[in-house]
Amino acid sequence: MHTVAVIVQDGAEPFGLGSLVEVWGEPAHPEDGTPTFDFRVCTPSPGRVRGRSDYDLHVERGLEATLDADLVCLAPKYRFTHHDDAVLEAVRAAHDRGAILYAHCSGTFELGAAGLLDGHECTTHWRYTDLLARTYPEATVLPDVLYCHDGRVLTGAGSAAGIDASLHLVREKFGAAVAAATARRIVVPPHRDGGQAQYIARAVPDCDAETLGPLLAWAREHLEEPLDVETLARRALMSPRTFARRFRDETGTTPHAWVTAQRVLAAEELLERSSLSVDQIADRVGFSNAATLRHHFGRVRGVGPAAYRRQFAC
Repeated sequence: MHTVAVIVQDGAEPFGLGSLVEVWGEPAHPEDGTPTFDFRVCTPSPGRVRGRSDYDLHVERGLEATLDADLVCLAPKYRFTHHDDAVLEAVRAAHDRGAILYAHCSGTFELGAAGLLDGHECTTHWRYTDLLARTYPEATVLPDVLYCHDGRVLTGAGSAAGIDASLHLVREKFGAAVAAATARRIVVPPHRDGGQAQYIARAVPDCDAETLGPLLAWAREHLEEPLDVETLARRALMSPRTFARRFRDETGTTPHAWVTAQRVLAAEELLERSSLSVDQIADRVGFSNAATLRHHFGRVRGVGPAAYRRQFAC
């Protein structure tokens, strides 16, 4: 993946566009060892593109910039239920020739209008997931995730989730080490736990425990140890039931799912950077045996540990 084109339109959301620029539009950083891309920002009518936040953009490239792009991104915009036919045609053409399509936040509606969400799982900002599902009933809308990657269609939730989705794609194409280096440059975690359900406004849960942040940091450093609900709850000085409720409130997922995800991430890094066997890595990250590691790794990454190592080993 070498060429990235981002389509912006009137009503451009500056943070949504900025989140794409941070990952895909940065100049070379030799000290990080991260790839650089032929990054292009384009629009249906080159020139002034009206922004939403008291300033406008000047974009010189037209939609021809998408013609040979490996990744075509749709930046979010205001009035997102109005669509430009030229943009719809551009994303259809990109899809037909095999490009990856990434729609962030309200940009997902554009993919729906182009007919490219039918039969796919997707997401958008939590405020608009119900509207997306009603508007495009042939799509499977996932309201609680930060991003969704289905085939060659990637969709992001809202605002900062644009970085999460982009880092996911970097990890998918270039490996965990490159994704971690990119995240370190942006000063964000390489993988954010939970989903956007944790950001939806609701009553504060009836639980007076302290934040689980210190416990999560401890757990990441002790993945090789038993980390079942009872063990974690005991360390958090809570009953298992209260702990499980607080954990979901703070992370958007279950303790078991969170621990499994952390173990897979740790296994990725060891597969890239060490010569340890799969059995040794399974033991190091807390899986009971190599077969368990292969099961969870394959479910998350779509390939086995050995194939992943062949592709991404340093």
